[in-house]
Amino acid sequence: MAIWFNNNICIDDFVHWSRNTLGEHLGMKFIEIGDHYLKATMPVDHRTHQPHGLLHGGASVALAETVGSVGAALVIDPEKFICVGLDINANHVRSVKSGVVTAIGHPLHIGATTHVWEVKIYNGRDRLVCVSRLTVAILKKK
Repeated sequence: MAIWFNNNICIDDFVHWSRNTLGEHLGMKFIEIGDHYLKATMPVDHRTHQPHGLLHGGASVALAETVGSVGAALVIDPEKFICVGLDINANHVRSVKSGVVTAIGHPLHIGATTHVWEVKIYNGRDRLVCVSRLTVAILKKK
């Protein structure tokens, strides 16, 4: 059984959330949603490089937070709750100079007031680039 609030969710239902955001500016695109995971890509180019021509660690963290936050938002009832990032950490284990990286996020914990998401980022050869853990606070709408 899927974890999503809307069991019939598809990417087209939430892709508009990316408009006019950091994710759109960095070229992030959601590409797949499964029963228990969400997948997105991001180009490694002039927008996401650090001065040495490598993928910026902050860009990886931005991708991880985007995937985890959107995942959490898809689990909650949007009429009653919002979710916001509370804490994130990341281990950068491999550099990338160009191409596309792919992030796969899945929940480690889905609670009433917090979610914890693990997001792993891979290079074009399916080698681990970054592993991140995001804690999201679930807040009641006012």
